[in-house]
Amino acid sequence: MAIGMLAAVGCKNQKAAEPKSEIQQKVDEYAEFPLTSDLIQTLSANEKELVKIFIQIGDIMDEIYWDQYFGRENRASLDTLTDPAMRAFANIQYGAWDRLDSERPFLPGYGERPAGCNFYPADMTAEEYKALEDPLKESQYSVIRRDAEGKLYVLPYHEAYKEQLAKVDELMGKAIELAENAGLRRYLEARREAFRTDDYFASDMVWMDMKDSKLDFVVGPIENYDDALHGLKCSHEAFVLVKDEQWSNDLSKFAAMLPEMQKLLPCDEKYKKEVPGTDCDINVYDVVYYAGDCNAGSKTIAINLPNDERVQLAKGSRRLQLKNAMRAKYDNIMVPIAKQILCPEQVDSVTFNAFFGNTCYHEVAHGLGIKNTVTGRGPCRQALGAEYSAWEEAKADVCGLFLTEQLIERGEITNTTVAQNYITFIAGLLRSVRFGATEAHGRANIMCYNYFQEHGAFSRNADGKYVIDVEKARQAAREWASIIIAMEGEGDMAAAKAYSEKNGKISAELQKDLDAIRDANIPRDIVYKQGASVLGL
Repeated sequence: MAIGMLAAVGCKNQKAAEPKSEIQQKVDEYAEFPLTSDLIQTLSANEKELVKIFIQIGDIMDEIYWDQYFGRENRASLDTLTDPAMRAFANIQYGAWDRLDSERPFLPGYGERPAGCNFYPADMTAEEYKALEDPLKESQYSVIRRDAEGKLYVLPYHEAYKEQLAKVDELMGKAIELAENAGLRRYLEARREAFRTDDYFASDMVWMDMKDSKLDFVVGPIENYDDALHGLKCSHEAFVLVKDEQWSNDLSKFAAMLPEMQKLLPCDEKYKKEVPGTDCDINVYDVVYYAGDCNAGSKTIAINLPNDERVQLAKGSRRLQLKNAMRAKYDNIMVPIAKQILCPEQVDSVTFNAFFGNTCYHEVAHGLGIKNTVTGRGPCRQALGAEYSAWEEAKADVCGLFLTEQLIERGEITNTTVAQNYITFIAGLLRSVRFGATEAHGRANIMCYNYFQEHGAFSRNADGKYVIDVEKARQAAREWASIIIAMEGEGDMAAAKAYSEKNGKISAELQKDLDAIRDANIPRDIVYKQGASVLGL
């Protein structure tokens, strides 16, 4: 997908006095950023060729994702749009719904987004789904379709996307031949087989052992955020990554500390009896290509994978920090927001190191807490269903903040202070709640914002600027973490839904702050100009 055309379409041709259309204003809310990296120059000739092949595979993931989220026929209809800004915004959102505005439809002729996207027939009833007797219907890697007679049937991904995956298979073969790093080569071989079988466990396990490759390639059906119907189906995506070895070495020592961190969690002992794996790593990368799910709407700045609880319990997980993407959001969004909302005395407490640290330990915290309920309801992900993603993101946010505080106080982290981390975190909530209540990260942050406000973590001065009370924020973080971990450990979907529906809403007071941020023309997110040519390949 050509990304460079998406930002500020048509602005140069507009007269100075001519007001921008509403849809053009929406396009302009995404700051264009060239996705480059100086690390490309450290790669060998073979590694540079691998990057180009990975980008080609990423483009196929992008094609599959369009089908999953919006539908092939719907995507084709975008070519008929005469308004270039409308077409540009549809490309940013991968469809007709504004992901940062509670997925409200913006394209003419489209209503509310189907809860199950294109993973299920839009007209499928709950009764029909329940009556469908096929164990693969609850697979993360299958779609539900209707036959010629209108009856439901299940189609595994490797059959549903057979044509596209045949091209992936060919490209993976070329990549395997080029891969000089043994770990990367084994991973590519295993992932190639996973695309053929829809069994990703073995490739996830191999990926966990890939410790010393300069390149990484996160690819396939991974996250299930889009399936708001059953919280099952995984969307295709791809990240092409180059390792920053210097920054990674600085973080590597924290992997061995996970069991100790687990014991520190501020919750009942029964929710932290599981021992997280330590065979994991925390590394820093520059991302040089996004495709599919991760490129839609708001852009990911860190990765915590695999999602498979079996892998997490056996080997932990890998935390990949995307430093150039973080810097893009920090410079273009975070700093302007801090200057807009914070009292002058606390603006300088917002730092990139604190922003990086909060994001880093958000990912660490995904591997902590509890994976299986204490009530016999099975894995937390399964018990909470569609509610799980928002609660898991909330857990990662606040437990990551708590753990960063602990490491600072122990002298393990020395480039930031507790106060800087809390002030940066709360200012960051004003960035991420703009993602909207329908997006898991956004809803998690709205719940967190409301809890912190209710417990006095911040107030507003006479000028309406935020004043952070660090001590009250620290106490609120502990109490909020305890609530979240207990919610996951109990696995009570009804209770989780009731809480998030009550406390996951943007108040009128918060909306005024968000309106002021919008009126200041602060971008809501990033859109990338990317590809092999941008990288000079």
